[in-house]
Amino acid sequence: MINILHNSEMESVFGDLPPSGISGSSHNRFTVEKSAITPQECENAVSLTHVGRAGEAQMVDVSPKESTKRIAIASCNVILGKKVFDLVLANQMAKGDVLSVAKIAGISGAKHTSTLIPLCHNITLSHVRVDLHLNPKNYSVDIEGEAASTGKTGVEMEAMTAVTIAGLTVYDMCKAASKDIQITNVRLESKTGGKSGQWSREE
Repeated sequence: MINILHNSEMESVFGDLPPSGISGSSHNRFTVEKSAITPQECENAVSLTHVGRAGEAQMVDVSPKESTKRIAIASCNVILGKKVFDLVLANQMAKGDVLSVAKIAGISGAKHTSTLIPLCHNITLSHVRVDLHLNPKNYSVDIEGEAASTGKTGVEMEAMTAVTIAGLTVYDMCKAASKDIQITNVRLESKTGGKSGQWSREE
């Protein structure tokens, strides 16, 4: 036989009952706040050019832009550790001259940026520079890359791809000696040209 407890009996067992109805449920403890950003502010905000109106990925149409001289410089740092650093310094890595191979890889990487990054434009580069220097202060390789072009879109991605591929090549050349190598601080240092003009990183 099932006994049905009335409200007064339930209160004696479980304590005060919650308010009845949907309005007393826990689902209403949270309310949706209206956005503080007005439609006008949304229109004036800086937009992501690779995102369409419906949020889909898109390639930017640069045909209305003017052709200008564009230069970008990027950098990264590869931390080797003392053991690997000494081997690279003495050119005793089994795969050969680490810095020379990484330099060529970085230049090649810059030229293949649009293949690696799908929404980048396939542009004609007029110059690519990749420099690698051993840094004894923290047993690392400092890498700097520069890309240049005259066209309707920037070369920031080409410069950053150059130093990234160079850094990955350093790792590949040295990984037999250590798996603890770190590729760090890939970043744009400066750029010139285009509608936004000149920009440089402030330390």
